[in-house]
Amino acid sequence: MQATVSRYDAETASGTVLTDRGVELPFTAEAVAHTPVRLLRLGQRVRITTTGSGASVAITEIHFITLP
Repeated sequence: MQATVSRYDAETASGTVLTDRGVELPFTAEAVAHTPVRLLRLGQRVRITTTGSGASVAITEIHFITLP
């Protein structure tokens, strides 16, 4: 699923993204811990991996969107 970074705290490496469906989802430092992502910018497009459904959706990974 793709999303846009809507808030990001560089000190805690946590924030929120706004999915293309208009849903705001929070993420923690664990979502970027095992990926090459080290710094996010507001408005940056990312690809997210989630678990759960409904009100209990959690972001498990965040990746940069790269162009071929």
